[in-house]
Amino acid sequence: MECISVFDMLKIGVGPSSSHTLGPWRASERWINELKEQGIFDSVLGIKVHLYGSLSLTGKGHATDIAVVMGLLGSDPEMVPTESIGELIEKIKTDKKLVFGGTRTIPFSFTEDIVYKKEFLPFHANALQFEAVFNDGSSSFETYYSIGGGFVVKEERIVSKEKNAVFKTFPCSIKTGTELLGFCHEKGTPISEVVLENELSLRSASEIDLELERIWNTMLECMYLGCHTEGTLPGGLNVRRRAFEMHGKLKGDVPYSNPEEWLQAIRKTEVKFRQILKWVSCFALSVNEVNASLGRVVTAPTNGSAGVIPAVLMYYMVIENHDAGFEHIKKFLLVAGEIGSIFKKGATISAAMGGCQAEIGVSSAMAAGALTELLGGTPEQVLVAAEIAMEHHLGLTCDPIGGLVQVPCIERNSMGAIKAINAAELALETDPKEAKVPFDKVVNTMWETAKDMSSKYKETSEGGLAVGVFLSDC
Repeated sequence: MECISVFDMLKIGVGPSSSHTLGPWRASERWINELKEQGIFDSVLGIKVHLYGSLSLTGKGHATDIAVVMGLLGSDPEMVPTESIGELIEKIKTDKKLVFGGTRTIPFSFTEDIVYKKEFLPFHANALQFEAVFNDGSSSFETYYSIGGGFVVKEERIVSKEKNAVFKTFPCSIKTGTELLGFCHEKGTPISEVVLENELSLRSASEIDLELERIWNTMLECMYLGCHTEGTLPGGLNVRRRAFEMHGKLKGDVPYSNPEEWLQAIRKTEVKFRQILKWVSCFALSVNEVNASLGRVVTAPTNGSAGVIPAVLMYYMVIENHDAGFEHIKKFLLVAGEIGSIFKKGATISAAMGGCQAEIGVSSAMAAGALTELLGGTPEQVLVAAEIAMEHHLGLTCDPIGGLVQVPCIERNSMGAIKAINAAELALETDPKEAKVPFDKVVNTMWETAKDMSSKYKETSEGGLAVGVFLSDC
């Protein structure tokens, strides 16, 4: 069984989509590295990018074209100043040239060298193929699949997995919730400790802490930016940012000048009972408004569902435990990452394969389970919470209007966060022995539902709200 780290599930990148933006961006980088390893990078005279399936059908709304080109420039999505992206892209469109890999200028046309093909390749709905033309007149083609959450694989990698190739495994090799509980019972530890043991087989304790801090700080900065930015989101739907106004009505008078001071200020604000859900919604909306405007977010497990986990973690820190610190954040992210990895191994986290149940549903399950451990729940109750959260997202379609990660995507994050909190509360009042639906059954059911779901509702903009609501109506 191939191991999936927490840091595979929680990755820093640029919005609006992990499968349609971050994945293609990483695929471009990977292709360039392979050309260099083969010693043929300097012989490339021209390139084309062929987008297939969902990447073609919703690629422009998801900024796939922009992401691919940013990757071809050699830019790092974790580090690139997001405010510079628009200017870089406009220059390429005007000059019809790009600096390939950040070192060589070659001709490139957005309209001619990015080719949209509606056909679906057999291995995955999100496929892209890079074509290179060399100075001797020959060509080469490489195909990659963006399989959700920023994960990118090549066809031969998928074939090798189907042939049961052996990959590096964790000390606690986990594919199912049952196996996870088995290790918790064997060691007498909560889920977070089992996950930490696995992570320690890959990197040092200090490296784990530093990376988790970086992930949390990115989440916090994203919420801060979203709550302090007003205006309209790009893309043509003219969606008004709502987090700014909501935050203005909720925040107190305590001064602050940066994200950390802002967090402490909120914790000092007297929150009335009826304001709790408004705060949770504000946190979730803020993240996904940043995501929709090509801002930097953390896949959790995807960009389209990036607001759920930070919103629920903020709920814990602002409402449940004002003394919560990094150790609480660490446990939350470790548990959330493990639950997400079980869904990835047993089902999917790609909306192009499973609809929005694979994004918002999984993120809600991740957040519900993580919150349950912080609230004192047993490992069994953690999985009960994750099961409840997913159970009430089963069948959720992915039908973004205009192919943009805005409507209904942004609001779904607030709904997913609220469901996660509710699921945690229900789990804490549940005797796991009396739970009627085991966690592993809901993972399997989600995958069976995904396979039965019409392709129209899997991030193609060919069904549901995407065709029921016209852009002119907006």
